[in-house]
Amino acid sequence: MHPNVLHRRPGALPLSAWPGLMLALGLMTACAPIPQQPATPQRLQGETLGLKSADAAGPALVDTAWWRAWGDERLNALMDKALRDAPSLALARARIAKAGAAVDNATAADKPVIGMGLDIERQRFSEHGMYPPPLAGSVQNTATLQVGVSYDWDFFGRHQAALQATLGQQRALQAEGEAARLNIASAVLRAWLGLARSVSQEQLLQQQIVLRQQALDLVRQRRAAGLDTDIDLRSAEAPLADLQRQVLALRQLAQGYRVQLAALSVQPLEALADWQPALPATVAPATVPSLDLLASRPDVRAALARVEAAGYEITAARGRFYPDLALNAFAGFSSIGLDKLLESGSHQLGFGPSLRLPLFDTGRLRAGFKSAVAEQEAAVAAYNAAVLEGVRDAREQWEALRSLQAQQAPQEALLRSNEQQLGLAKERQAAGLGNRLPVIQAQLALLQQQRQSLELRAQQLDSRVLLMRALGGEALRTEPRA
Repeated sequence: MHPNVLHRRPGALPLSAWPGLMLALGLMTACAPIPQQPATPQRLQGETLGLKSADAAGPALVDTAWWRAWGDERLNALMDKALRDAPSLALARARIAKAGAAVDNATAADKPVIGMGLDIERQRFSEHGMYPPPLAGSVQNTATLQVGVSYDWDFFGRHQAALQATLGQQRALQAEGEAARLNIASAVLRAWLGLARSVSQEQLLQQQIVLRQQALDLVRQRRAAGLDTDIDLRSAEAPLADLQRQVLALRQLAQGYRVQLAALSVQPLEALADWQPALPATVAPATVPSLDLLASRPDVRAALARVEAAGYEITAARGRFYPDLALNAFAGFSSIGLDKLLESGSHQLGFGPSLRLPLFDTGRLRAGFKSAVAEQEAAVAAYNAAVLEGVRDAREQWEALRSLQAQQAPQEALLRSNEQQLGLAKERQAAGLGNRLPVIQAQLALLQQQRQSLELRAQQLDSRVLLMRALGGEALRTEPRA
């Protein structure tokens, strides 16, 4: 509301004066040069990168809980806690709430403002002022009680542009909140995979240790019988010590992943001390992802929202060069002497326009306009960088996953070959053609290939998480395994 709405003296502008006022408005507007709408900086189009336009993207079409397909209820509970209690997400929610308040404020600018005021003063009236005796030179109480209405007419769309700019900033913050959520979910999944891989690898190592100990016992027996030498004995002892070292290293690695998970889910480390998750048994190969999903990346959507907001900021800054016309009305009571304030004769009312013309403020307005133009250029550059980074990230992660998937068939062939060798060794032992040592060696070789298969499976799952993150959280399509 204009500050004079509640204290307007009687005598509103007569209707006959309005045409002249409008003419003066037109003449005075010509004195304030209005800058031209600048050309919008060129955004990087998806077609130039082999993608569909990111402009066509709506909200991210993602499965927001795609990790549940892995079937670990404890992981699901831990993820829910992380996404509920993480400080970074609380910060994002607070920023979104603040942006919502800014939207409410911008919306209110296009609505009438209604206010009420009461002024009571005790004053001495001048003997040489506008009031004649007996008021002149006397000390009196004066009072004014008014209700005022003011409406800032948005002729040039400044308020609407400011509202759209604020909405764009709100959408950007919402997308950034989704990005924070995606990063936390990815970090939890990668730490969970690391823990599951370490636990599973230790279990296979423990089996290898048992077999190595059995082999060492056999070599000792053969050494005592004079069938093996000290060199054979030392050769049997060395792998056992190395396996025990690997177990300790894996336990340290697993503890590090538990520390990460505890921090991500905001809980004490002791709550995860006994957690021994298992990797999913199989990994269905993913099909080639559509890079058009990059438009769903939260960082790309946030950057696009800021580009759109910057365009509206320019419109709003340009609109400040135009006159500001407000319509004001008031009604109330005014009297000299408190005892007469509410008498019918003290009633007053009026209405009229209020004009603001930026005749001598164009320096500040031009600075604001230039700042808005520069902000748009920066927003477009940030958007282009986000698109390029998204394309690089997605393609890099897909190539990594494709390479790992290509290694699956040779690894399965190696695993089958070792299983066959173990079967042959057992047949020879059953036929009395050899002792147990060749069987143990075949079992150790098979366990080593099982460790390689487990490592490959863990790497594929980790690469899949990274690719999901690169595509904005979109779950990958898979093909059934033969």
